[in-house]
Amino acid sequence: MRQSTERSSPALWRQVLLAFLLSLFRGALPNQIRYSIPEELAQNSVVGNLAKDLGLSVQDLPARKLRVSAEKEYFTVNPKSGDLLVSNRIDREQICGKKPLCILDFDTVAENPLNIFHVAVIVQDINDNTPLFKQNKIELKIVESTKPGKTFPLDPALDSDVGPNSLQRYHLNDNEHFDLTEKQTADGRKYPELVLKHSLDREEQNIHQLVLTAVDGGDPPQSGTAQIQIQVTDANDNPPVFIQDIYKVSLQEGVPRGFSVLQVTATDQDEGVNAEVTYSFHNVDELVEQFFNLDKITGEITTKDDFDFEIANSYTFSVEAKDPGDLAAHCSIQVEIVDENDCAPEVIITSVFTPLPEDSPPGTVIALIKTRDRDSGENGEVYCQILGKADFMLKSYSKNYYKLVTDGPLDREEIPEYNIIVLATDRGKPPLSSRTNITLHIADVNDNAPVFQQPFYLVHIAENNPPGASIAQVSASDPDLGPNGRVSYSIVASDLEPRALASYVSVSAQSGVVVAQRAFDHEQLRAFELTLQARDQGSPALSANVSLRVLVGDRNDNAPRVLYPALGPDGSALFDTVPRAAQPGYLVTKVVAVDADSGHNAWLSYHVLQASEPGLFSLGLRTGEVRTARALGDRDAARQRLLVAVRDGGQPPLSATATLLLVFADSLQEVLPDVSDRPEPSDPQAELQFYLVVALALISVLFLLAVILAVALRLRRSSSPAVWSCFRQDLSSKSGPGVLPSYSEGTLPYSYNLCVASQSAKTEFNFLTVTPEVTPSQDLLCEDASWEPNTNHEGAGVPFASDVILKVSFNLLDLFSLWVSVFVNKPLNWGLSLNFIFCLVD
Repeated sequence: MRQSTERSSPALWRQVLLAFLLSLFRGALPNQIRYSIPEELAQNSVVGNLAKDLGLSVQDLPARKLRVSAEKEYFTVNPKSGDLLVSNRIDREQICGKKPLCILDFDTVAENPLNIFHVAVIVQDINDNTPLFKQNKIELKIVESTKPGKTFPLDPALDSDVGPNSLQRYHLNDNEHFDLTEKQTADGRKYPELVLKHSLDREEQNIHQLVLTAVDGGDPPQSGTAQIQIQVTDANDNPPVFIQDIYKVSLQEGVPRGFSVLQVTATDQDEGVNAEVTYSFHNVDELVEQFFNLDKITGEITTKDDFDFEIANSYTFSVEAKDPGDLAAHCSIQVEIVDENDCAPEVIITSVFTPLPEDSPPGTVIALIKTRDRDSGENGEVYCQILGKADFMLKSYSKNYYKLVTDGPLDREEIPEYNIIVLATDRGKPPLSSRTNITLHIADVNDNAPVFQQPFYLVHIAENNPPGASIAQVSASDPDLGPNGRVSYSIVASDLEPRALASYVSVSAQSGVVVAQRAFDHEQLRAFELTLQARDQGSPALSANVSLRVLVGDRNDNAPRVLYPALGPDGSALFDTVPRAAQPGYLVTKVVAVDADSGHNAWLSYHVLQASEPGLFSLGLRTGEVRTARALGDRDAARQRLLVAVRDGGQPPLSATATLLLVFADSLQEVLPDVSDRPEPSDPQAELQFYLVVALALISVLFLLAVILAVALRLRRSSSPAVWSCFRQDLSSKSGPGVLPSYSEGTLPYSYNLCVASQSAKTEFNFLTVTPEVTPSQDLLCEDASWEPNTNHEGAGVPFASDVILKVSFNLLDLFSLWVSVFVNKPLNWGLSLNFIFCLVD
């Protein structure tokens, strides 16, 4: 025998899936008692001690009347010991079919007081079913011209077990021409496929006998076999071809028998008899043949029986089209059953407590009601209501259970007996309903406690709220009159610190309005819970509590904070190196930022605000990753600067910026000299002191020079007529024009000539332009008639030397102001600057 496939991981995966579903099941039903038993247990076998697991003593069992409440009772409770016993045969395959997890879910009821306990019994599969083929002998016809590699699907074996005990693998006996592979249908069922390994020769051997074996995964494993007889036929050129590989159709649950589902069509390009195509079901189970009929000639599929969505909601099967030469094609049919509201809800009265004392408080249980609807979805959702005016109400208790409770004071003298009509209606279209009557007798007394309108309050408030704002209002009613009906509210418990509670919230004793005493901060306090009490003024006072949970919503009040790149110790941005040969997409660095807000307010996006070389780098919108968009060009600078903005998703958005300094270098040694050449920041105070010392020395020298010039002019005037003379570099007294050297090589943007008029003994500075091209070919001549000396002196006599010194000193001070402003790189004193400009105009 040859094993086509080893026993692989599917069985292990099913076990893992079962364990996972069990964990989900336990998490979903935290208050449920759970047992696990194998199927086919003998009658009266003990499942577990239910009374002990429920915390009930054996002595209390007769009074509590512990019993099982279920439609079909597979279990019963021993009234003496409290053991849960098996009462009927439990066949897992009959109850749950192919479901991986089989659970019998039922309720147990205990009275005095009334309690309902949910019990779940997990039925484990045992290997009690053998894989069986639908046919013990499979006959195939294969054309001798069929090429190797052609596959022939075979009918699968059926195994009702699940998990490891289900069908696991197929075997084919050793032979020369055929091999076996396994495939899976859309619903997960395995089926074998026969694979032609070598070409067939009808003249050499026209019949091949094979043995197909199906093995399950039980311990010990069970197996079933089928004989395969293959007849080699003459060649037929073209196989049939379906128009579609997969047909999908939806059917209403209530379609009549004989309803046409669809018609499959296959064509054959051959002619004559070889083009005649017949249709048949292929690779289907008995359930498909029970509900569907296939016309072998036309390919029309019709319904054969009534569908029930509650039993099966979909069917998947294959149809085979075959020509006379036994060439075949296959297509898949997927039929989905749409549920109809064809089942009316059922109302089951589990317990009725009568007579009821008159002083029973609101919420006293009168009866326990269970509803059931076999439909699914909205058609199976049932809600109950009480018809007519009554002093009772229905409360959803658990799953499909309702509690019929009192909703107000009862007065036996006024109404000694109630006839309550409970109506159960589903949500189908059109809805179906059913009703039941409950008769209740009232015993004499009277008592009522306040009742809150809601069992739980949930309040949403945005942070930064104004202090004193109302955040919620709770309300409770008391049907009593006078002081017994007046309700006051208070806070009796909280998850906040007791000392801090009063600074956060308060409640109005009369209206039940809850007021915020301060502005809340979502980043510091996201939620807190209060327990409010409603208390009447009766004696003794009655009260009721309710939970109020306050959720503080977030607002966009925090800007993003950049974690990387960080600033250096001196406050400057650090640099990152990029290889010169970096290709497009190279990850250079990443901007990392956080936002203290939450939700969309903390959803950060990254944007480039400024770049030294646009298009050289790209920035990830959500990741903040900086990558090269292209390779470094010859004209691109080695040092690049990126200004990145980080914005959050709030409205309006807040942002922060980060500066990235990127240096293209192949090693760190290339970067260090460039970084070390940066001039250290100088101390502006020290520079200012230096310039002040230099300026003071310069002023002193110029002052002495002005005094000497004034004395020399005084002496010259006394020995020669008043004429204008110009001082050259050698201080020549020639009548020709004289010009001092041009001081244009310094930092001042001006050059000047110094001219002296002997009559007025006045020293003047004539500033010229700095551009050599526009410099005149000769300096201004002192003898030029167009240059008239200023003779507007108040005294008729000769000016004193102090006037000359004052004028020269003042103009030199203006010049010094300009120097200081240029050297120190400070703004000019506007008063001195304007005075200096006026001197130029003069």
